[in-house]
Parts: sequence; structure tokens; C-alpha cells
Amino acid sequence: MIPSLLIANRGEIARRIIRTAKRLGVRTIAVYSEADANAPFVREADEAHLIGPAPARESYLVADKLLEAARRSGAAAIHPGYGFLSENAEFAAQVIAAGLVWVGPKPAAIRAMGLKHAAKSLMAQAGVPVTPGYLGDDQSPATLAREAERIGFPLLIKAVAGGGGKGMRKVEHLAEFAAALESCKREAASSFGDERVLLERYASAPRHIEVQVFGDSHGNIVHLYERDCSLQRRHQKVIEEAPAPGMPDDVRAAVCEAALKAARAVAYEGAGTIEFIADTSDGLRADRIWFMEMNTRLQVEHPVTEAVTGLDLVEWQLRVASGEALPRRQEDITLTGHAIEARLYAENPDTGFLPSTGPLEIFHLPASVRADSAVEQGGEVSAYYDPMIAKLIAHGATRQVALLRLAEACGQVRVWPVKTNAAFLAYTLRHEAFAAAQLDTGFIAAHLPALLGDPAPDERVLQAAALARLAAHATPAALQGFRLNAPPRIEVRLACEGLAHTIPLTPPLPATPALPVQAEGDETLVFSDGRAFAFTEISADDTGHGSGGSDGAITAPMPGHVLSVAVQPGARVAKGAPLLVMEAMKMEMTLAAPFAGVVAELNTAPGARVAEGALLLRLETGD
Repeated sequence: MIPSLLIANRGEIARRIIRTAKRLGVRTIAVYSEADANAPFVREADEAHLIGPAPARESYLVADKLLEAARRSGAAAIHPGYGFLSENAEFAAQVIAAGLVWVGPKPAAIRAMGLKHAAKSLMAQAGVPVTPGYLGDDQSPATLAREAERIGFPLLIKAVAGGGGKGMRKVEHLAEFAAALESCKREAASSFGDERVLLERYASAPRHIEVQVFGDSHGNIVHLYERDCSLQRRHQKVIEEAPAPGMPDDVRAAVCEAALKAARAVAYEGAGTIEFIADTSDGLRADRIWFMEMNTRLQVEHPVTEAVTGLDLVEWQLRVASGEALPRRQEDITLTGHAIEARLYAENPDTGFLPSTGPLEIFHLPASVRADSAVEQGGEVSAYYDPMIAKLIAHGATRQVALLRLAEACGQVRVWPVKTNAAFLAYTLRHEAFAAAQLDTGFIAAHLPALLGDPAPDERVLQAAALARLAAHATPAALQGFRLNAPPRIEVRLACEGLAHTIPLTPPLPATPALPVQAEGDETLVFSDGRAFAFTEISADDTGHGSGGSDGAITAPMPGHVLSVAVQPGARVAKGAPLLVMEAMKMEMTLAAPFAGVVAELNTAPGARVAEGALLLRLETGD
């Protein structure tokens, strides 16, 4: 076993690797940016080294800084985690050239599978079914548009070097193709330094099926069965499960064998995932499942595979990297039960899933399920990195048992003041179509209103808030109202999100609220079904109503960078016209005109870094 390990990553995956490494007696070395100086993974490692400022391009993406930290610490190996440089063949080659062990596949395998068009050509030669599309070298807009017409719509434009949903656009009609292509190329160049794209047919009722594979340096390659990652939003996975619901045994055998063919074609070593797209318009059929891409690293969703196989995938990575043979043969790897994972993001579904950043005054995850988190209470969610702050994983004898456990756990998440998608996850897991495994990659978009739920406090929340405020008074009995020929009644007036609520309470009152509550100064927090509601007392003459409507002020909905500005002062714009594009937490967002008008004021420019709430521009009606 390798004696020491530098983890070239951060957050949840760094903590995950540290746990297994310490259990195996491997000394762990963390690297961190200035923004992560107080992060849990830094404290949990045996030693840690600062590698630069907060932006990843100045720290986690700088190979020389990572290698220098390895040299200073005397690390014997480097584990890249996922994201950042985990699928960078040049970095892997540098690690090996420095005399270190690379915990991952050989650089040649990363190169072979790293470019989607080249990987598909290789897979076709290996007998792996591939999605119909265009993989050509001619990247002129005219050729791509012509090929798009040949393939037919809808189709996907995908960055050849892409991953994680970046550099990907679905196009419904030819009229949308040119704009989508330009946006996709810009994002691909920014994220991967390569603007080339491929085109592929968009499957009807598509499901995202992937197979976990493992290889060693002795020529052994096995699969650890499949996962279903169909529940996605903007091509980012949200909920994953293993095994895939409704997968017939013969189809499972066929897709797992195709994954093994793919891994053998590049003499694969270490952990990898072969991703397939399945056209389920006629059910799950082996002849309608096509190779999509290979991720030459550990996946975010690896815990569901660990749960159903009883194996530690990080341990397997470290053993393979140490030169050992795979711990088990194919016939010794079995499935037990069902597992589902939900990704907890620091984002606000009620405002279009805008990222949410800031201090974590309250951060509580339930103990009833496995929780792999990046942060802790008292920490902070930074605007510099991916908004995923934790993963919740439930395992049960059946899919229904796992589903109910995870839905309950998501409803028990308590986070404040950062917003999360916990309620959205709970609603999704409880949705009747999800429970019936009626899945495809368009599930979230098709059911979004029901998955968002009502953000207003319900009766139970109001009652809990009123009871908590009442208990905060020294003499609550004095607050009871007197009514002739009727029991006394208490009325508590509270404000939440700018709206006033008059909450009647009729004695006898329960000893404690039915929901978790917490007092923060003059504010009372009530947690219900993954949401947090903040209440303050208001006087009888306070209307408690917030202002509504738009005054033409376009403000930054999150801290980030301005990528482009589409207007100039004095320009006339139509309602819905794009005004500028921002990027934050790896997400690109277009801000549009709320009404037709004239740009009266412009306070930003491309490249500017802006704080949340900053006035970017102002529109006037021009009447």
C-alpha cells in the first residue's frame, strides 16, 4: 500500500478520500486555496499546504503548485478526486514523470476517452454501440448546421472535451442552432480550453444509464453493475440510484458487457464509468442503449454502488494504484438491495435555482442516512466553487424502502441562512411518477411546478412559529385574549418574507412546537420539509407587506463575473431581450429585460466582478 497520499482536490471528495486513506494507514496531505483555509478537509488531513488564491485557475488547476506541494510533503502518490485535473492526461503524465503514483488510469487511456468524438470512434471499432451523430473534424458553422439538419431535431451539441453538463445544449429547431452553437463553444472554450463540438441524436424519453468499471495492472477488468442518473437539471445530475429501476436481467447483462468491451479497448486501470444513453420510448432494450462517454475517474455518485455491492471504491483505487490485483473477481461481486443518492446544493429553487452563498449559521444533516458533506456548521459556502455541499445516500432492501428513507432525510435537513434544494429533493422523491420509476432526463422539467412546492409557510409552520414566539415572552399568559362566552384566544402577529401573518392560538397550548424551531436574536426560525422560514414579531399597525413589481433596476442575483454585456446606454430593448451574461459557481446565467424599455444606466462591463445585489443597469419604460 502506498505510504502517503496528496489529494489534489477539495470539499466533499477530499474528505471522502481522507476517511478511507486513514483507515488503511495512509498518511494524507491536503492542498487548499485561501478560500478553503478553514474548510473541514484541511483540518482532517494529516498535513495541509496552501497553493494559492481562491479562484481554481490560480490554485486547484495549477499543476506546478500541486506537484510542488507533493515534493514538499514527501507524498508518494496523488489522488485527483473528481473535477479539476482528474481527467487531465497531461497532469497525470507529469505526476508519473515526477516519480509519483497516479491514482487513476494511464494517461493514454485518459486521452483516448477524453475527447468525445475520438472516444466514440474507438468504441464503434470495439463493437460498443454508439449514438448516431456527427463526429467530424470540420467545425465550420455551415458544416455543423448541415449535419444538424441531416441528424434531425431535437439534437444535442456537446463539447468534445466536456463533462459535468458543461458545454452542452439541446436544440429543438434549426432556427435555434446558430445561437446554441455559439453559446456552447464559448462555454467549452472557457471550461476546457477547447471549443470543438460534436452533434448527436437526442433520444426520445432518454434515460442516463452508467456502468461502474474497474481495472488493474494485471489485466483484470470487472464491472460493479449499473446506476441510473436520469434525474438531471441543466444536464447536471440531481438524484442517482443503483441498480437502474426496471432493468431486465438480459439488458443488464448486455449493457455491462458493453461497458467491459469499452474498458478493455483502452486497457483500463482504476475506477471508471461508461455512460450510456437509453431510448426508453419502447422500454429498456439492449438495442436502444448507446455509448455516450467515459469518465476516467471516480464519480460523484459512487456511494450508491458502494451501498449495493458492500465495497469501498476508494480503497479499490488505492490498492490498484499500489500495484495490487482487484480485490474480487466478477463472479464474487453481487447486488444487495437498492440505494438512492440526492445531491444537496447551495441554491434557491424558488428563485430559479440561483446559487446561494455565505456563512452557515445552522447546518444539520440527518443521521438516519449516509451523509457525505463538504461543509460544517460555522463554515461558509464560497462563490468560487461548485454549489454541491453534501450528498445524502439511503440504502434499503427495496427501492421503495430506500426512497422513503431518503425523502424523509431530505425533509429533515436544516440549513440557515444559505438556501438549499432540500425541499425540492424531498418533493421529487415523493412524486408519484418518481415512485413508479417513470424516469427520463426530462423528468424535472416536466414536473417542475410540483417539485418546487409552495414556498409560503403552511398552517403547521405558522403554528410552530407562534408557539415559539409566545414561549419567548416572560409572561405568556398575559398575552392571552379574553372573549365573552368563549375560551380565551391568543393572536400572534409575525412577518415572514415581507408578509404579515396573524396566527390565532387557542388554549390549551402544546408544550412544544410540532416542528424544529430555533431562536436567533429577534428572529425565530422554523424548519419544515427541508425549508427554513424566518419570522419576526410585528406591531399591530405594521402591514408587513413587501414591495412588488420591477422598478427597472437589474441587480446581480449572485456574486460572480460578468461575461458579456449585450446593450449600451440609450439602447431600446424588448421584453425578454438578453441584457448581459454572468457566471458564478460554474453556472452561466443570462439576465433579460423584465419589460420593454430604454437602458438608462449601465454600471458594469465584461470581466467585472460584482457582488450579490449590485446594480448592473437600469431600464426605463421610455414613455
